[in-house]
Amino acid sequence: MLPKLNGIDHIHVYVKSWSEAEPWYRDVLGFTRLEAFEVWAVDGGPLTLEDQSGKVHLALFESAQAPTSTIAFGASGEEFLAWKTHLEDHSLKLRISDHTLAWSLYFHDPFGNMHEITTYDHAHVAQHLQRGD
Repeated sequence: MLPKLNGIDHIHVYVKSWSEAEPWYRDVLGFTRLEAFEVWAVDGGPLTLEDQSGKVHLALFESAQAPTSTIAFGASGEEFLAWKTHLEDHSLKLRISDHTLAWSLYFHDPFGNMHEITTYDHAHVAQHLQRGD
């Protein structure tokens, strides 16, 4: 029998510099520095950020040639629409995809990493997008 996992602990994200990345992740996605782990942010270690709920952790690693990753965040239908407006307000180029059972917003950070916000409240979002909300 396999041992259980209790979720995703953190996600590695590669960026050119912490000083450029930290404000972007704070201002656009609401992530803040996790002070308890600042001791790791030396000698190639990660700068750890967390979302407002404290449930999602990103470990930012500095890399001259950043490999790209995709991080998919979940949201309710209402939150999805609010994220759409928020990201547009930050002049991000969005790709909105109707996956029949879900909707996704795709966008890139300034370091080439793709991000996705997904909702399974398909009917709610479809109704609002048809009205032009």
